[in-house]
Amino acid sequence: MNDSEFQQLADKLYQKIEDKIEESGADVDYDQNGGLLTLEFENRVKFIINRQQPLHQIWLATLENGHHYDYKEEKWIDDRSGDEFLSFLSAAIFKQCQEKVVFS
Repeated sequence: MNDSEFQQLADKLYQKIEDKIEESGADVDYDQNGGLLTLEFENRVKFIINRQQPLHQIWLATLENGHHYDYKEEKWIDDRSGDEFLSFLSAAIFKQCQEKVVFS
């Protein structure tokens, strides 16, 4: 994958996250600034989603841990656990605010 392809995939992912949060009606604020997408919850906890351009990875920082995702077979996959990004994010959002956001 080249940098341009990575940028397009990351843009598509960020847009999907924003769209699905909006559609769900969940009380989650989001803000995109450059390569960062910040999700903020009512209790002020934040999740940070960050593009790592040189590595062609998406990083997710939650209250509990950090996760690094590589693009494999049309999905973002955690390089340690093998979890799929959007499924993990959906579960993490539910754990944080008890609201369901479905990304599929």
